[in-house]
Amino acid sequence: MNPQAFVELVSTVTAAIAGKPVDKQLEAFLNETFPASGPLFADIVSACKVGVAEGWLCKHEGGGVKYGRIAKPTPATHGYSIDVVDMENLAGPHHVHPLGEVDLIMPLEGDARFDGAPAGWLVYGPGSAHCPTVSHGRAYVLYLLPEGQITFTKS
Repeated sequence: MNPQAFVELVSTVTAAIAGKPVDKQLEAFLNETFPASGPLFADIVSACKVGVAEGWLCKHEGGGVKYGRIAKPTPATHGYSIDVVDMENLAGPHHVHPLGEVDLIMPLEGDARFDGAPAGWLVYGPGSAHCPTVSHGRAYVLYLLPEGQITFTKS
């Protein structure tokens, strides 16, 4: 596994969602098509573990959150940026998703939840906002942002 192979792996997902509205129907589609019990989920978790261990994923740290953008939005990623965070029992900085956010929750320790959701996909629609929170353990969260758009704000 390397950064290019990781982006290609995640692009399997972005290809499947390209052009679809970023909404709860997309969340249902992702959880059905790429479930937490499926092989793609396992491959992404494994790839994240390798990337973090090798230092090319989540290479920045601030406020207890390890994070990093592995790909800007390009035609190869179907217009989505690809980021991964590593969080344990904390809330990250408040932000707005101008075009929405697509999250893949990968619990690593305990019964980790992201914004209360278990392993799998969680989708926030355009204009939504939150303080991303991992509770009950540690998790990686991969997030896809249409056009890479995110606005950090004060909560």
